[in-house]
Amino acid sequence: MSKALIVDDSRAIRMILGRTLGQLGYDVQEAGDGNQALAILDSQPSDFNLALVDWNMPGMNGMDLLLRLRADRRYDSLPIVMVTTETEMEHVAAAVQAGANEYVMKPFTTDVLRDKLRLAGIQM
Repeated sequence: MSKALIVDDSRAIRMILGRTLGQLGYDVQEAGDGNQALAILDSQPSDFNLALVDWNMPGMNGMDLLLRLRADRRYDSLPIVMVTTETEMEHVAAAVQAGANEYVMKPFTTDVLRDKLRLAGIQM
């Protein structure tokens, strides 16, 4: 079974994303911020097939997490999808330039998330 990490400070969003990814066949693990995500990933660097990351979080935000992961060769092949309320094109461009595979704007539907995962080449 594929494994996904959901990184968001909102428990409700983690639950919604978790339910959706569960329906798509993923085993899901959650983190409330970038620091927790790094701890989880560092303890199991090759276990995850996908990370969904919010931009705005306390501690370490999603952009900082994205930059840290893309600077670490262990995560070169980890697809990272930003899932955020940041809707300005500058944010989208910055995330993609930093190494995000796709960008999903909140609020989103299950179909939008599924389509973005397909666009990113993520197997479901």
